[in-house]
Amino acid sequence: QLQLAESGGGLVQAGASLRLPCVATGRTLSNAAAGWFRQAPGKEREFVATISFNGATTDYSHAVLGRFTISRDNAKNTVYLQMNSLQSEDTGVYYCAARRLLTGSAQSNEYGYWGQGTQVTVSS
Repeated sequence: QLQLAESGGGLVQAGASLRLPCVATGRTLSNAAAGWFRQAPGKEREFVATISFNGATTDYSHAVLGRFTISRDNAKNTVYLQMNSLQSEDTGVYYCAARRLLTGSAQSNEYGYWGQGTQVTVSS
């Protein structure tokens, strides 16, 4: 069974950067597309970024385009989310997700594997 574990969250000031790794265990991540989602207090979970199984294709929400970068290292069974120029609106719990298809998706219900999430808080 594929298991995902996020880390790297924390409290930062606006304008700072964070990198969130998502480490997969149990099975290889190399044949699975992955994505990052986030959930702010009182709001629904929303799409952030997605990446294909080999990293060739990525997609981002308009809210993070140009500031966040999703990447992966299949040799390390890890997906990353590099977050630059953080804003208070980026505050929330960030979740890593994976699905046993080669292409990514912005739809959370198309992912079968989820991590527990990591809290990111951006102070203005």
